[in-house]
Amino acid sequence: MQYSIKDVFYPKLFTTLRNYSRAQFGQDALAGIIVGIVAIPLAIAFGISSGVGPTEGLVTAIIAGLLISLFGGSKVQIGGPTGAFIVIIYGIIQQYGLAGLTLATIMAGILLIIMGFARFGSVIKFVPYPVIVGFTAGIALTIFSTQMNDFFGLGLTDVPANFVDKWIYYFAHFNVNWWALGIGAFSLFICIFTPKITKRIPGSLAAIIFATFAVWVLKTYAPASWGIATVQTIGDLYELPHGIPAPHMPNMELAEGESFFTMVQKLFPSAFTIAMLGAIESLLSAMVADGVIGDRHNSNTELIAQGVANVVVPFFGGIPATGAIARTMTNINNGGRTPVAGIIHAVVLLLVLLFLGQLVGLIPMSCLAAVLIMVAYSMSGWKTIVGLFKHRNRDFWVLLVTFLLTVIFDLTVAIEVGLLLAMVLFLMRTNEQTHIRTLHNEIDPNEDTDVQSNLDHLTIPEGVEVYEIDGPYFFGIANRFDEIMLHVSGEKYPIRIIRMRKVPFVDATAMHNLSMLIQRSHNEGITIILSGVNDHVHKQLMQGGIEQQMDPHNICANIHFALRRAEDLLTMKNEELRTKK
Repeated sequence: MQYSIKDVFYPKLFTTLRNYSRAQFGQDALAGIIVGIVAIPLAIAFGISSGVGPTEGLVTAIIAGLLISLFGGSKVQIGGPTGAFIVIIYGIIQQYGLAGLTLATIMAGILLIIMGFARFGSVIKFVPYPVIVGFTAGIALTIFSTQMNDFFGLGLTDVPANFVDKWIYYFAHFNVNWWALGIGAFSLFICIFTPKITKRIPGSLAAIIFATFAVWVLKTYAPASWGIATVQTIGDLYELPHGIPAPHMPNMELAEGESFFTMVQKLFPSAFTIAMLGAIESLLSAMVADGVIGDRHNSNTELIAQGVANVVVPFFGGIPATGAIARTMTNINNGGRTPVAGIIHAVVLLLVLLFLGQLVGLIPMSCLAAVLIMVAYSMSGWKTIVGLFKHRNRDFWVLLVTFLLTVIFDLTVAIEVGLLLAMVLFLMRTNEQTHIRTLHNEIDPNEDTDVQSNLDHLTIPEGVEVYEIDGPYFFGIANRFDEIMLHVSGEKYPIRIIRMRKVPFVDATAMHNLSMLIQRSHNEGITIILSGVNDHVHKQLMQGGIEQQMDPHNICANIHFALRRAEDLLTMKNEELRTKK
């Protein structure tokens, strides 16, 4: 089948602008402004928690948000930094520094572009849900744990990156700043209860406005003896944004004696994790958006857009980005229906960076911690976890293992092991669904045959064994069937019929085992007859050389022909015996 470039890469912006109207622009403009305002505290918080700073978070939201809207495969996707990346970004910076993060982000972008052009968009959707919930919940707990320092105002500077070591360090240096804790609790209260009063104003934005104003008033007018000055703000810890940085070549400083290729090798697992996480999160967001607006996104175009964004943002000092489901839903709920809304959202963030940078410095760190605690709560998926826990089936254990690996080790290990576990469990389930049974004496034509029949029963001739494989004939079942054939006890029947009417496909292991069975049976003087082989499986048998090992007449369309063929072969064998006597 031939594919054109449009099948792989054709941005939604091109299609939506064909019949664009002034009324739609009004809706997109309103939605874009609101989403831009919502994205301000999140971009700042994600930038700081990732180990970079507020400018990097805002720059990422601007550049990535603009590129994803321009080139993306969804009408309403809003891109930018997300909470899911905090853990992996922080770990990369701790181990490899900003140079390592830059290289890993560019590598991840290239991987996403390759995945898009290779049409992997539909494949990503098959990542098992328990794996997604497991590592998302693990990320949520990790984000929550990283906010304790700022939420309680502990003022610690050398907090370990490891989850367990981090909490040990917290308890060993637990010296609460009650002003910071009070501001954090006040912000958390606003985040929780604002949505109960109005859906138009995001709780995170309301919390930042009120908490920042309260801290500014107290620092300006309260007596010094109150100790309010000890509450840290963004401006106390970070250089404030003064505008969008000029594009520049990323700093690729390498350790002494280390080659660029060695660095690429070391960072590839992290880059792969960023790419996989970005692909999964963006496509899940696009799928959810499709269900709300009744549209269908182009997953491969979306992956390419995500890749372009992640290749470009490091040149402006940005961090990894992907589609953000919360901001995307905010866009939809406020009337956004084309990528123009996402472009306007990026413009709003640019204006904030250019003209309101000094105000950003007044935001209390404990307030940002409260915002991220709410983000962690929203990500946790605790209702799904509780639901799976009640049943405690295999899906729950996949989820639990993925969760624990994310928290205790890192996201790279969690995704790899989680996917491996999910695949093993899938194979186990498939193996359990495939049955092998032996039929004796008679076959009920109304239940057990491949064709309609008016007979009351089909008789299995004496000297014939009938085995039926019900389900996919792949390596697990092939080995089980081979063991059954090897351990058949009692009289050796001269003819074995293997019914394959319910076999949709065979794999290489099954073909090898079947070939060995035919050869072994031939040496023992036993004839193998295959019954009910469909066209697809028949073609596979021909390609695998099975048909060359046996008489073509012994591959039968249904059990009627197979039994008739068995009777003919028995007659021929009996005549040969009589002739020899």
